Amino acid sequence: MSNESIYRNNTIAEYHQLVGLPKPQHPLISVVRFEAMQRPVAHTSQSLVNNFYAIALKRNFTGKLKYGQQPYDFDEGIMVFIAPGQILTVETNEQLNHSGWLLLVHPDLLWNTSLARTIKQFEFFNYSVCEALFLSEKEETTITNLMLTMEQEYQSNIDSFSQPILVSQLETLLTYAERFYRRQFVTRRITNHQVLNRLEELLNDYFNSDDLLSRGLPTVGQLADQLNLSPTYLSELLKAITGQTTQQHIHNKLIEKAKEQLSTTDLSVGEIAYGLGFEHPQSFSKLFKAKTTFSPLEFRQSFN
Repeated sequence: MSNESIYRNNTIAEYHQLVGLPKPQHPLISVVRFEAMQRPVAHTSQSLVNNFYAIALKRNFTGKLKYGQQPYDFDEGIMVFIAPGQILTVETNEQLNHSGWLLLVHPDLLWNTSLARTIKQFEFFNYSVCEALFLSEKEETTITNLMLTMEQEYQSNIDSFSQPILVSQLETLLTYAERFYRRQFVTRRITNHQVLNRLEELLNDYFNSDDLLSRGLPTVGQLADQLNLSPTYLSELLKAITGQTTQQHIHNKLIEKAKEQLSTTDLSVGEIAYGLGFEHPQSFSKLFKAKTTFSPLEFRQSFN
């Protein structure tokens, strides 16, 4: 048998069949416990592509996860959020026997609800860094209680109230998860400051390069790609630890470089602007004054 298997599930029922669970009690949502699964024969690597959302709270997980092509940072985290169509790969040398909860939600459940639109605003479904959510004991209790409540509703008979109740409970769970991720930005200081240090290195390399004129100014998207983060995640992380967004960091580095050239060279303002990737010197001068309250010429004259 191949060392790598790819399982594609269009429906929640297909996933249930794959892992040896009974037919789901609702076609568009499932609340299950990992202990109940009869997993397929373990391989070195197994990949899943589901056509529905998956939210997992895992305990005693001994494998490694990859989200797309990137490793999923699961060393401290216990919650995973996967959107429809995304690839999650489990790498393990042994049969998994972890415990916890798995919530599966088909997008059709959200039809004609506000969450159909707002679920895309929960960035943890799109974090290319794949940082799992670490929960304190109190936070885990909150999530577990929400899962228990959803399980109770899931196991009830389906009626006209089922969809709005389940969607409301799901929205509450996602909102708590967002709160806990924001807290994690602050508490995971070592990892976050490593990201900040790497960003500084990228900006230094960028502004010290000889081809800045042809490349133009760095964008938030370019930097996020190089850091294996989504642009929104990167900006929110930086704002949490520095109070500034990625764009502000780019501007700060640009102004720092401009000040150096204005004070130590005879280059004209236009030459400096072009060298820093600006197509129009006026745009450079406007940004410089907004950041320093001086025009580039006024700043240069202050050194005379």
